[in-house]
Amino acid sequence: MPELPDVTVYIEALERRVLGRPLEGLRVTSPFLLRTVDPPLEAFTGRTVRGIRRLGKRIVFVFEGDLFLVLHLMIAGRLRWREPGAKIPARFGLAAFSFPNGTLLLTEAGTKRRASLAAVRGEEALGDYDRGGLEVLQCDLAAFRVALRREVHTLKRTLADPRIFSGIGNAYSDEILHRARLSPLGRTNQLGDEAVERLFSAAREVLTEWTDRLRREAGEGFPEKVTAFRDGMAVHGRYRKPCPVCGAPVQRIRYAENETNYCARCQTGGRLLADRALSRLLGEDWPRSLEDLEELRRKP
Repeated sequence: MPELPDVTVYIEALERRVLGRPLEGLRVTSPFLLRTVDPPLEAFTGRTVRGIRRLGKRIVFVFEGDLFLVLHLMIAGRLRWREPGAKIPARFGLAAFSFPNGTLLLTEAGTKRRASLAAVRGEEALGDYDRGGLEVLQCDLAAFRVALRREVHTLKRTLADPRIFSGIGNAYSDEILHRARLSPLGRTNQLGDEAVERLFSAAREVLTEWTDRLRREAGEGFPEKVTAFRDGMAVHGRYRKPCPVCGAPVQRIRYAENETNYCARCQTGGRLLADRALSRLLGEDWPRSLEDLEELRRKP
């Protein structure tokens, strides 16, 4: 799922292309995409884009007349910039936003249609799409501490909760926790002040560094390679690959359609965190440490 760095770079690329330009037409091919009925999409035709905002992981197009289009890419939704009048791809295409200078295509890989588009009238109604999470790059340590400790959850769940922190998901929460040298299963109510400060600094560093990096990679072009798995990430998507800090193999916890990646040596004192499915299967044979894991793998 595109997170704060990816969405920020998308918005900057869109601002260079559509800000101050009229939307000439909007074609939607998927019946699952549009989640609202009022205002109708026809109301946006001919209206000028006055701004583009990020609302958590959502992209908000601000139109004259106090109208908004709210786009959530979810896991597999992606944006493409093409020539004026470009056709919507038959297999993965969901919508096309036509402008005088080009066409913004919305695609979604896979068979599940999760991306969404909402047409909204008025700032008050737009507030319904704000999950309320704190903007880490715009807050101070005190506000971060209050948000972190508001509910008792694991650090991983808390960082990725849009009601608590805005724009952080599965990928960058892994990277932030690795930078902070904290276990993803650590509890928010058990974190001391020094660890909270370390987590706050790590969150700001990781989000800033990756936004700058993606911005440099895109340059003046449109970001085409938006993915949750990037070269240069420390742990996310790097299962069994060496940790860039200590060289130990990166570990993972699988659940549903997601996984958490971490370094046992850097983040958990060498202790392996139980994978729900695999640890139940192995029972007492589940390795408790990196050493136990290596011994298990050496067995014929």
